[in-house]
Amino acid sequence: MQTAPQPTRYGRAAQTFHWVVAALVVLQFLLAPIPENLPPGIHVNPPFGLDKPGLLARHKSFGMTVLMLMIARALWRWRNAPPDLPETMKPALRFLARATHLAFYVILIAMPMSGWMMTCARGASARWFGLWTWPSLIGQNEQAFRVWRATHGALSRVLFVLASLHVVAALKHHFWNKDAVLMRMLSFGRSAK
Repeated sequence: MQTAPQPTRYGRAAQTFHWVVAALVVLQFLLAPIPENLPPGIHVNPPFGLDKPGLLARHKSFGMTVLMLMIARALWRWRNAPPDLPETMKPALRFLARATHLAFYVILIAMPMSGWMMTCARGASARWFGLWTWPSLIGQNEQAFRVWRATHGALSRVLFVLASLHVVAALKHHFWNKDAVLMRMLSFGRSAK
């Protein structure tokens, strides 16, 4: 039985998942601290134009969007092999690259889940852009809220470090190693050799 050849670059679906999730994660990092430091009843000037509850609702909606996209991405990835890493990469670096990608999947699913659990434990609802309300998975519980809040915060710090290293590694591949690793994730990039 003949197997399909290994792709040399990421396809449109993988690129779309990657860049949409990346944009949402950046948006979340920008949006998250605003309601935290905002007194109740104060409105934020455009582009948000929302008060503290409105900003929290947007943060939750974008977070649940990341969760849905990452589940879809994981299912899609299960059926679609990524391009091979360059043969010039040392085995330890290849292992590290694969471990980092796995960590992204785990964190980008666990982080919105922890936010959802935190919302449930607070006794609040998690609505998705006002279209529907996610079910409450646990009852109101202040101790559980503190645990989930700490988990959410720890995951955000790990995600920030991991994403920063990911960007640095991609730029190193492009400018230092001069291989096609970065260009494989860009539609306009030339094919990897």
